[in-house]
Amino acid sequence: MKMKKLAAAVLAMAMALSLAACGGQNSTSSTPSGSGSGSQAPAQSTPAPSGAATEITAWIYPVGGWQTESNVKPLIDQFTADTGIKVNLEWLAYADGDDKVNTAISAKNAPDLIMEGPERLVANWGANGYMVDLSDMIDDTDRNEINAAALAACTSPDGKIYQYPMFITAHCMAVNLDAFKAAGADQYLNLDTHTWTTDGFIKAVEALYAKKNDTVAAVYCKGQGGDQGTRALVNNLYGGTFTNAEHTQYTWDDPNNIKALEQLKSMKGIAFDASLEGGDELKLMYQEILDMAFCWNIAQQLDPAAAGGEPGKTINGQEIVCMNFPSPDGTPVLQGGIWGLGIFNNGDQAKIDAAKEFVKYMCDSEHTGEAAKISNFFSARTSAEGTDLTNIFADNAIMTDYNKVILPNLGDYYQITTGWAGARTEWWEMLQKVGKGDDIAASVAEHVANANAAAG
Repeated sequence: MKMKKLAAAVLAMAMALSLAACGGQNSTSSTPSGSGSGSQAPAQSTPAPSGAATEITAWIYPVGGWQTESNVKPLIDQFTADTGIKVNLEWLAYADGDDKVNTAISAKNAPDLIMEGPERLVANWGANGYMVDLSDMIDDTDRNEINAAALAACTSPDGKIYQYPMFITAHCMAVNLDAFKAAGADQYLNLDTHTWTTDGFIKAVEALYAKKNDTVAAVYCKGQGGDQGTRALVNNLYGGTFTNAEHTQYTWDDPNNIKALEQLKSMKGIAFDASLEGGDELKLMYQEILDMAFCWNIAQQLDPAAAGGEPGKTINGQEIVCMNFPSPDGTPVLQGGIWGLGIFNNGDQAKIDAAKEFVKYMCDSEHTGEAAKISNFFSARTSAEGTDLTNIFADNAIMTDYNKVILPNLGDYYQITTGWAGARTEWWEMLQKVGKGDDIAASVAEHVANANAAAG
C-alpha cells in the first residue's frame, strides 16, 4: 500500500471513529468533577472522624474502563457513602497529562491521588521525592496475593512502594483470521496456544502479500503512541532485549534487534510508516486494510478500535484473533501494563490518610474485584481480604481465553528504567530513520547512545 493510500484511510477513519487507545493510552481529557460531573454526593454518608479530611482529589489517566466516568461513578459514590470522603475526579489525557501533573507539582497543587503506571509513579515522581511510601499498607499476606512482577515494578530500588498495583495486562498482537485463511497463512498459527515462530511469521507475511499485493502490517512510528507493540515485535523476532536486567541501561543495540529490523525492512508487505501511531494502526486493522496489528491487548479484543462493534470482529464481521508475538521457538516475552494508585505527599497528613482509605478500598477490600472489572484488565492480586479474584471474568469467554494464553507470557517491566520518556522518543525516531533507508546499525547505535546519555 502506498503512503498516500494509508494516510487517506487514516483520515477517513478519524472522521468515522473516535481515536482508539492502544492499551487505553490515547483518550481525551475530561473536566474535573466531584464523584461525577454535575452529580451530588450520596444523601447519606458515614461522617468522617473529627479532624479527618472529608474531601480529596484524584487524577486518572485513561486506563481501560476507568477512563469513562459512567463506569467509575457508582463505585466512587459507594466509597463516599461508606467513608464520608468526597472524591473530586479529573481525567487526564496522555497527550498533555504529564505536563499538567508537573505544573501542579511545581505550583504545590498536586492532586492527592493519581492512577497510572510505575514509569510515572515510581521511576519519575516517586524517584524525585513527590510520592508517599505505601510500604506500611502492604503486609506479608498482601505480598503473597499481589502479582510478584507487578509489586516489584511498583517498588523503588531502595524498597519504597510508590504505587499500589490494581490491575495488569500483557500487550500482544492480533491477526485477521479470515484474511490468513484466504491466503493459506493460517497454517503458521498455533491457535491453541496463540503462538507462532519467527519463520512462520515471515512465511505468513509472504503468503498474505502474494494474495493481496499490498501492505500486510505497519511498523508505525509517527510518535510514541502504542510503541509497546513495535518494541515487542523487534525484541521477540530474534530474542533481543530493550534494557539490561538491572534497568540501568538501554540495550536495543543488541545484534538480535538489528537483525530483526533488517528482516522487517526487507519484507514486502511490511511498511515502516511515519504517518501512523498505534491508534491509527488499530483503525486500519478494524477496517480490514491491514491484516495484522502490533498494538493490541484485551481492551482491543473486547472492542476493536473502540468502535463499539462486536468483540473480536472487524467492521465487516471478519474474525480477529489475538496472538503472542512471533519468536524463534514460539516462546514469547510480552510487554506488560501495570496500573495502580499513588499518593502525592502534599504535606497534609489528614488528606494522606484519607487517600490511603481510598487506596485500601480499591486495592485491598471486598470492592477490589469491582475496581478491576471496571478496567477490563486483570486484577493484580489473586485475592483481597478473603475475596477470590481469580475468576472475576469467569462469565466472559474472551477474558478467560486471554488470561490462559496471553497473560502468562508477561515479561520484564523495563519501563522503570531511568530516562524512560527520552528513550521512547529515541525509539520512534530511530524507526523513522530505518524506514527512510538509513543504515540500520548506525541509526540504532546513535539513538541508543542518546537514550543512555540522557539517562545518565
